[in-house]
Amino acid sequence: MEPIPFLRGLFDACVAHAQPGAAIARHLPAPPKGRTVVIGAGKASAAMARAFDALWPKDLPLTGVVVTRYGYVPASAAPVPGRIAIREAAHPVPDGSGMAAVAEIREAVASLSADDLVVALISGGGSSLLPSPLRDGDLRAEQRLNDQLLRSGASIRDMNVVRRHLSRLKGGRLATLCHPARVVTLAMSDVPGDRLEDIASGPTVADPSTCEQALHIIERYGIEVDGDELQALRTGALETPKPGAAGFSRDKAHVIARPASALRAAAELALSQGVACHVLGDAIEGESRDVAVVHAGIAKAARLGHAFCTPPCVILSGGETTVTLPRDPSFSGSGGRCSEFALAAALHLDGEPQVWALAADTDGIDGRGAAAGAFITPSTLADARALGLDAARSLGEHDSGTFFQRLDAQVTSGPTHTNVNDFRAILIL
Repeated sequence: MEPIPFLRGLFDACVAHAQPGAAIARHLPAPPKGRTVVIGAGKASAAMARAFDALWPKDLPLTGVVVTRYGYVPASAAPVPGRIAIREAAHPVPDGSGMAAVAEIREAVASLSADDLVVALISGGGSSLLPSPLRDGDLRAEQRLNDQLLRSGASIRDMNVVRRHLSRLKGGRLATLCHPARVVTLAMSDVPGDRLEDIASGPTVADPSTCEQALHIIERYGIEVDGDELQALRTGALETPKPGAAGFSRDKAHVIARPASALRAAAELALSQGVACHVLGDAIEGESRDVAVVHAGIAKAARLGHAFCTPPCVILSGGETTVTLPRDPSFSGSGGRCSEFALAAALHLDGEPQVWALAADTDGIDGRGAAAGAFITPSTLADARALGLDAARSLGEHDSGTFFQRLDAQVTSGPTHTNVNDFRAILIL
């Protein structure tokens, strides 16, 4: 067995399982009496729109607009005249193109009737792709908010609680713009727990969180927010639509792809090749470097026969870890939570024989840079020293991207047109 190709094969199986075509086919809604309008946002939204367009009967009217990250439009997903328009915008910090796409989405759902159907195609990344500042046109305020949240070390759930309450569209507010039309949300989960309100900050589903919770998170992480907005949170003036509200009574929402299923596909491939597989879970959170220490410790114990698995075996996990970045605007580190996990794991394994690992984001991009993640081998630290690289210093500076680029140990896939969170695999032989 070649360890790195084996691990890459597991990652590819995970990504392939989460492609949107078959998932949308299983959840295609019945045609309405009136019009069908498709809206959406996220890293997978262009591929989702393509799949929906292909599945929807050609003799039935279909219009709409979705927005995805720059470079995430599949080559064959060019807009069909009169069907679904595809727009591109910035991620993870929103830009003017995102604002323009939001204006198109608002126009697409204006003046709908109770006979019409809105299909919302939602996937991870949609929070930044749907910029909708409380003050019309104040994009810089939303950019500052997103940048602070990304550097704060807050979990994705906490970040999205804040985003939902400081937005004109998130937290179910986009759905209210669509009413009285019925809204069917088809979502691909990239969040621990697969909570619909957390996927792209839940623009088309009711929000169970509160202004009080958002305020607590802002205070806990020292997020700078305009004084008027803080006061509006304190008074509850920015409360979001809640579960049980009459406006959502006809709406439906489905998670059509989730991390657990994608991990299961990778596990089945490992088992088919005679390698025992143990899935630690699909909802693991925490600082990347801390999660890496735990994973590396399990791998060490497994190699010595002191864990729940014995070699040859592979340990899989998913979820979304965090990396708390410096607030210094001059910070220039590269990489993301997956490559930081890999670097921290390499340091903790410290050349442990017969242990290899791969960590990559299933959307194809890990934080800053063009790689999906990185892999490590028993010789990673020795190879780094031979190149004059200091692994501990790179980790301290959150520059794992440069570290693995120099080692030629990055996982590169390009945009995968799906997003079911992070993928981690450790092989013990």
